Amino acid sequence: MKYFEDCHGRQIILASKSPRRSELLKKAGLEFTVVLSAYKEEMHLDLRPGQLAEYLALKKAEDVAASHPEALVIGADTIVVVDGIALGQPADAASAREMLEKLSGRSHRVITGFALMCLASGAKKVKSVSTKVYFRHLTAEEIDSYIKSGEPMDKAGAYAIQGGAASFVEKTEGDHYNVVGLPLGEVMRSLKELGC
Repeated sequence: MKYFEDCHGRQIILASKSPRRSELLKKAGLEFTVVLSAYKEEMHLDLRPGQLAEYLALKKAEDVAASHPEALVIGADTIVVVDGIALGQPADAASAREMLEKLSGRSHRVITGFALMCLASGAKKVKSVSTKVYFRHLTAEEIDSYIKSGEPMDKAGAYAIQGGAASFVEKTEGDHYNVVGLPLGEVMRSLKELGC
């Protein structure tokens, strides 16, 4: 079922290559196109984690909006925070292992920032949502096997809660979809606030 085919006659663009974000928006009935942002993430900016996720989401949206000024652009970025350190996507298997070892047997926060913007109308909304995730203790063998699957390599914090890492999670507090990559309820509420 299509609920949102456009926003005031404007094309809706998702500025993300994440198939998980696309899938969530499709499930919500949003009709959109995907245009990849060329913005290169800067994980080491001097910002608090929520601000960092919002900043990165906004930069991705701005990059795509510059070439699509009439469209409503959705940008998003997800980070995992443990010990006050923001973890993005692992660069290689060694960094994936390091991330998973840090997360093993403890809690962390998953923060997704999102930005909705249209240059032509001046509409802009930027927000972040935080979810607390508790991991059980992971054995070295479990970590190695998961890394060999290839799944951690394009995921913030080196895991996919909706994939093979589902068994790592003891519980979550907050929006489950936020951990998948997009706080769907907040995004849809924000679209409605913009009149879509």
